[in-house]
Formats: sequence, structure tokens, C-alpha cells
Amino acid sequence: MERDGPPIDDCCTICHESFNIPCQANCSHWFCGRCILEVWEHGSVMQPCKCPLCRRPINLLIPDDTSQQQQADPQVADIIRNLEVYNRRFGERQSDFIQRLRDLPFLLRRLLRDLMNPQRSLPFVIKFRVYLAMLLSIIYLLSPVDIIPEAILGVIGLLDDLIVMLVCFLHVAAIYRSVLVGRHGGL
Repeated sequence: MERDGPPIDDCCTICHESFNIPCQANCSHWFCGRCILEVWEHGSVMQPCKCPLCRRPINLLIPDDTSQQQQADPQVADIIRNLEVYNRRFGERQSDFIQRLRDLPFLLRRLLRDLMNPQRSLPFVIKFRVYLAMLLSIIYLLSPVDIIPEAILGVIGLLDDLIVMLVCFLHVAAIYRSVLVGRHGGL
């Protein structure tokens, strides 16, 4: 399993120093919490900042678990609070379809890590909805009933299966996004 922190022997691409209160953006890049908040504050605070590396809008910033355990330190607590404000402001904001597709690998990778980690607890309702969506999509894929039959249209008939899987993944990612916003948005 991939670890929950920034890459080892890497540094923040904004300050070029070791990570201090690392947080991961929805584009999967890691930054110092203070650095990415400064990028946001130097732009329009009414809009999410853009990733300095890939220029995608950042609408979710997830702090590293070790940072959250150090909240006794006032500086760390202040940055975590500001990250929560950022996530409340932009985390549940409606994004276009392309942005949702681009966030899909990040959200599914984190969800898989949370499901496999016994120390992480997801609410039962969330786990149930995730497992139900996956089970129903697998049943559809394995069933002989298709919207576009493969026997008649060949490879093109797989299109409906791919669409069902994509819808399932988007639904599961939306559920998990709401969990992350609740967890890291101070709700």
C-alpha cells in the first residue's frame, strides 16, 4: 500500500525545502501547508488557487496525518484551521465533468487506502454505499442483459459497460469527496 505522506527525499515545490505541515492537493501534488495557503492568499481568495505544477484548480487540500497529530503546536493548529476554511469554501463546490474525471484517481486511491487501513474508520453508511455501488456495477457487467449488446455490435457493445463503470466510479468518488470535506473541513 502507498504511504499516507509526501514522497520520501522530496521537497515542497514552492519553497524548495523539506515539507513543513505537508498537505496533498486533489491533483495529487504535495506542498507545505503554509506555502500553498500563501499561493491562495496572493491570488483571489474568492476562487481556489491553481496548482503551481500542473495548473489545475485545487479544491481540496488534505493535510498529512502526522500534521494533524501535532495540533498542540499553535502554528500547526493555525495552518490546519486555514486548510479547513479552504476545504469548506471550495471542497463541495460543483466542478465540471472534466475536473471530476481528473480528480478520480486521487479520490479512488485515497478511498482504497482508507478501506484497507484498519486504523482509518469510514462511517458504515459510506462503506455500505461504496460496496453496494461496486457490487451492482459488477453484477451489471457480468449479467447477459446489456443496453448495447456485445453479440450484435462487438467491441462497441462494451461501451455501455464502460459507461456504467465510469458512473459508478464517479458516484463513489463523490461520496468519498464529501467524507474528506467533512473530515478535513472541520464540519
